[in-house]
Amino acid sequence: MNDFIDKILKGDKRYISKAISIVENGEDERENLLEGIYQYTGNAYRIGITGPPGAGKSTLTNCLVKKLQSLGYKIGVIAVDPTSPFTGGALLGDRIRMSEVSLLDGVFIRSMATRGSLGGLSKNVVEACDILDAAGKDFIIIETVGVGQSELDIAETADTTVVVLVPESGDSVQQLKAGLMEIADIFVLNKSDRLGADGIAASLKNIIHLKPATEDKWDINVLKTIADRGEGTDELLKEITRHREHLNRTGFFEIKRKEHIKKKIIELVNGKLQIHFWTEAKKKILEEHIMKIYEKTENPYTFSRKIIGT
Repeated sequence: MNDFIDKILKGDKRYISKAISIVENGEDERENLLEGIYQYTGNAYRIGITGPPGAGKSTLTNCLVKKLQSLGYKIGVIAVDPTSPFTGGALLGDRIRMSEVSLLDGVFIRSMATRGSLGGLSKNVVEACDILDAAGKDFIIIETVGVGQSELDIAETADTTVVVLVPESGDSVQQLKAGLMEIADIFVLNKSDRLGADGIAASLKNIIHLKPATEDKWDINVLKTIADRGEGTDELLKEITRHREHLNRTGFFEIKRKEHIKKKIIELVNGKLQIHFWTEAKKKILEEHIMKIYEKTENPYTFSRKIIGT
């Protein structure tokens, strides 16, 4: 395992890829691997790119990767794809679309399957980001599958969250309903050469002004891009940099990172408790009481207290 981790720290693509597979597939070495690399994490800046399907998230990610790589940075990309109904793996759509940048020096792109995760992020994305972080990446871009209102956990993983919309995203009322409106650090109106772009941009700005001020006092901007022409992406990178500097200046970068760690520990503990609690004996007790609960002679609340022992 020490040799394996050493290869990851040196940025060996084969070992990085194998490490992510170990994490994703829940193999026996998973925990030892993650424990071994943890001390080398925390250096990469994590950017979340999210928004509805068809908004041009992959094209925008492509542009950001090229710009960051041209500035000498090493970049990792986790593209969260829908799960294949046949193999359980990622459909690889994003990685195919990013083939142009996948061979650039210092760039590593990996598609990961959602595997039923309702938040738009695979459960193992955070661990995959840790592996890329330990491998020396300066920036990690997490592009989500785009499932609309459920896609909120990106804000609990990324340092800067970019929400990408298009003129066809709907009127301001629909946008207000979307959970995506609550998590943005930066709004991007992509394909802004289309009809109605100015109206949607104005609506977004009005909605931002109506929202209560955030705790970190960050002024959310609305940027217009045409990603397939590379227009507006320089401004986006500047805005991401501005947000990063703001977080560092106000101390909210450390607060965010601590919240991410807290969330990770709670998830780890909950997972372990679930595995250790549901022994074969307890599953048998559950089966024995299901019919009584179904027939209403017992109720699930009393039963749950009894089986826990409280």
